[in-house]
Amino acid sequence: TGVIAYDSNYEEVAGKVRLDVNVSDALSLFIMGGYGTDDNLTDASWAIPAGGRGFYKQWSGNWAVWGGGTYKFNEKTSFNLQVSADDGKNVGVAANVAYDIVPGLTVTADVDYVNAGKI
Repeated sequence: TGVIAYDSNYEEVAGKVRLDVNVSDALSLFIMGGYGTDDNLTDASWAIPAGGRGFYKQWSGNWAVWGGGTYKFNEKTSFNLQVSADDGKNVGVAANVAYDIVPGLTVTADVDYVNAGKI
């Protein structure tokens, strides 16, 4: 699937494409890539400088990539992982274990890492 957006305030375009794959009943994976223009987003002379990030392009630089997946241990317990990186040398990793106590009530233990390259 994919999406394209135009930010009329800064006259910039951003888009993303995503691929989801169900490897098995227990394992699902995804990869997503994004690309956006940022000429006006990095221009400090605008009335409100955006610092390189826009409403639709919230990553640093022109490109970003995300990947991850979910492994279901059983009907109630799953492990989730996501890794991301962008053109600004920012890297993020998020991992969690989710447990469904009862329908509608899930407890999630989460750990995250971020390395802010050049913002």
